[in-house]
Amino acid sequence: MAEPLTILGIETSCDETAAAVVRWRGSDVPGEILSNAIFSQIEDHAPFGGVVPEIAARAHVEHLDGLIARALKDAELGWDDLDGIAATAGPGLIGGVIVGLMTAKGIAAARGLPFIALNHLEGHALTVRMTEALPFPYLLLLVSGGHSQLLVVEGVGRYRRLGTTVDDAVGEAFDKVAKLLGLGYPGGPAVERAARDGDPSRFPLPRPMRGRPGYDFSFSGLKTAVRQVAESLDFLTDRDRADIAASFQCAAADVLSDRAENAMALASETIPPGHRRLVVAGGVAANMLLRERLMVSAHACGYEFVVPPLNLCTDNGAMIAWAGAERLALGLTDPIDAGPRARWPLDPDAAPARGAGVKA
Repeated sequence: MAEPLTILGIETSCDETAAAVVRWRGSDVPGEILSNAIFSQIEDHAPFGGVVPEIAARAHVEHLDGLIARALKDAELGWDDLDGIAATAGPGLIGGVIVGLMTAKGIAAARGLPFIALNHLEGHALTVRMTEALPFPYLLLLVSGGHSQLLVVEGVGRYRRLGTTVDDAVGEAFDKVAKLLGLGYPGGPAVERAARDGDPSRFPLPRPMRGRPGYDFSFSGLKTAVRQVAESLDFLTDRDRADIAASFQCAAADVLSDRAENAMALASETIPPGHRRLVVAGGVAANMLLRERLMVSAHACGYEFVVPPLNLCTDNGAMIAWAGAERLALGLTDPIDAGPRARWPLDPDAAPARGAGVKA
């Protein structure tokens, strides 16, 4: 049996300040979350309808030290009980990333502990190994405010991207639609709440990329179509908002399911039958309709459907601590001068995305 590793993880890539302590006991058994402290900045950003980077960075500075102390207290551990420190080094809002990264470096240097500079997306990608000890390989649909990707997860640090968005991420589209309809922030939960009372068939919105070969996504045209529908109505009633939200959510689910089905067909060529699992991770994975639709698609393609618990879909320190532990167990650490990255692809060898809306 492997020697256990106890890791402190720090996450500050966007608008959640988080610190957690996780214990790793081997790659073939679930991890143990000893603590998972999160401070949400929703109230700070709600007046602006989205995340303001400067406000986010200042909130991280204000709350991170207290959260780290709380994570250790909740875990009933001291500094001497830790085997390493992991922190998000990117991708994300660079000011926030710097706050967490520099804090982790200071702790690692002061305590003489191994330091792991984590790709935030790797934290999402490996969460199901912490909760269910899922073996490699598996197919991953990563959906969040900044990312929509399909990847084959072949091992720690080994990710083969099949497709990505050529314009907006699906989470960004949810946020923009919520803002357009005046539903509040954060946009994903707001759209989902409004859609529960809506008619998804009232507005015939487009399904970009559906039915085409390939594995890429596009959500810019869908977002524009929602704006055009809203502007065509003289006055938006609560019924209009609910119906538009439901129509948008249904269209997004159709697109995600279609792209995932294409990817499952391709991945079946390299993923053996016993490993055919579709994992959905990232903040958008908390949407229940999307979960249900993707589960149906997975089962139709002969795949098991796996998704983390709701509280581990959105950004959290436990996923960073776990990914750090997986890396440390393999002897993968980082120098203390590892720098922050605003952009950091999981698959650096993937061909650049192509499309009129591709962002630099």
